[in-house]
Amino acid sequence: MKNDLREKSNAELLKQVDTLKEELFTLRFQQATGQLSSPARMREVRKTIARIKTVLTERTLGERK
Repeated sequence: MKNDLREKSNAELLKQVDTLKEELFTLRFQQATGQLSSPARMREVRKTIARIKTVLTERTLGERK
């Protein structure tokens, strides 16, 4: 999965982050109302967002050199 992220363009990664943030919002809402069926999915989504942001930051820092 890590390599998949590195192969995508910045625009694709930013679009994926937006999608994952929407999913995370939905999951938080389900948790608050007691309807969350898979609590592990929240952790997975948060970590995926962090991975994408890490790749984007590495690219930004790499361009500055």
